[in-house]
Amino acid sequence: MEQAKILVVEDEVIVARTIASQLNQLGYTVVGTASSGRVAIAKALETKPDLVFMDIILKGEMDGITAASYIREHLDIPVIFLTAYGDDNTLQRAKLTQPFGYIVKPFTSKDLRIAVEIALLKHRLERDIRENRDRLATLLNSISDAVIATDETGNVTFMNPAAEVLTGWPQADAIGLDISQIFHLVDEVTETTIENPVTKVLREQKVVYLQEYTSLITKNGKRVPIGDSASPIMAVPNQINGVVIVFWDLSERRQTELLEQALQKERELNNLKSLFISTVSHEFRNPLSVIQTAIELIELHGVNLTETKRNTYIKRIKGAVQSMKLLMEDVLFIGKSEAGRLECQPALLNLQEFCQELIEDFTTVEISGHEIIFTCHGDTTDAYMDERLLHYTLINLLSNAIKYSPQNETIRLELNCDQTQGVAIFRIQDEGIGIPEADQAHLFESFYRASNSHSIQGTGLGLVIVKRCVDAHNGQISFTSQEGVGTTFTITLPLNCH
Repeated sequence: MEQAKILVVEDEVIVARTIASQLNQLGYTVVGTASSGRVAIAKALETKPDLVFMDIILKGEMDGITAASYIREHLDIPVIFLTAYGDDNTLQRAKLTQPFGYIVKPFTSKDLRIAVEIALLKHRLERDIRENRDRLATLLNSISDAVIATDETGNVTFMNPAAEVLTGWPQADAIGLDISQIFHLVDEVTETTIENPVTKVLREQKVVYLQEYTSLITKNGKRVPIGDSASPIMAVPNQINGVVIVFWDLSERRQTELLEQALQKERELNNLKSLFISTVSHEFRNPLSVIQTAIELIELHGVNLTETKRNTYIKRIKGAVQSMKLLMEDVLFIGKSEAGRLECQPALLNLQEFCQELIEDFTTVEISGHEIIFTCHGDTTDAYMDERLLHYTLINLLSNAIKYSPQNETIRLELNCDQTQGVAIFRIQDEGIGIPEADQAHLFESFYRASNSHSIQGTGLGLVIVKRCVDAHNGQISFTSQEGVGTTFTITLPLNCH
């Protein structure tokens, strides 16, 4: 791992050299020292350090707090304050710059090391959270249907461009207002005001739909017939954190003879999108809560944290970030597939070696106590397939097999290359909870989860991804399952997908 680069800003030369020496001994790279705020900013621009140690009291017209504020705002570099003064006024002023640490002189090398590691970790986590939020915002903004989100009190927190166009309200003007001011609905037949769906969701804590012949009154008074649904955002079970409304303009559809059919089709489509927004929001909030709690505990206990506790918090944070990354990959994959941009790009692949390496990599990451047994039949296992799509397929099926099996159970992956038929057959067998017969017909529907799986974490996207990967190969997928006994999935793919 590359050594962290640190800039030391201290107007006492001897103290600056001492700090630099201690940091070098700890294995960090000191890229320079500065004795004034202006020099600190110039050296930060020049050396681009990973971290700045900043003395609060500096000689000259610019003190350390002012310099730190500029570096944090314009360069996004974390700052740790050094000071011999621990009074409340200095601390309160320093806190306004959002420092990543605050060390009171004198301090030890151990104090420096702990401060550096916590600051770098916190900065990296903040950046990851910011990037994930940006990706989620981009995803919501790209949806063609209008989307409005509120908090638990019904105040607007988000509007995508489609919602701005349809309601006539710019997001900047709508944020913080009660949803009833933005989303005013009337019954087209009776001309009466309709209860806002957000109010109904907050009261009933479930997804609700608009009745037929409902119109939205826009900001300029225009009446637009719409269809919509509203879904709760759940932070934890039985606790609503907000509501997401998904709606669209039905003006043209109102004028057609196929109004009933169009409304029904759009309602089904919107149900899927509502579940999508609700699921993604919910699945992101869980790891974000874990990250926030861990960071708060690190900040709260600081140097008093034991190595074991610190490693535990870091492990939780890394796990939460990985969960968000995997969820985002699934969402982007589904989005790409829905847009018709999922392509199969076959390349020469040795299936036996591919499966062995996949299992090795998978078991390295997934420490669950399950044993995965791989068997291969066929003298020749070379094939032309899309390695990325095949990886998605097998990883999702193996993950499901482990997720829905008791601990320490055996998972079997079997590969059979039939050169005569020109196909490769993959079988993934588990001895888990099985799939109830009533759920089996809906297994490849987006966000659908079997009735006996709700206590197990998941989004209902895994098998949808598997099915689309198989379809992209012009292959076939089937399964057999018995509740309480286990499930076997069979994937049949052409050996030459050209």
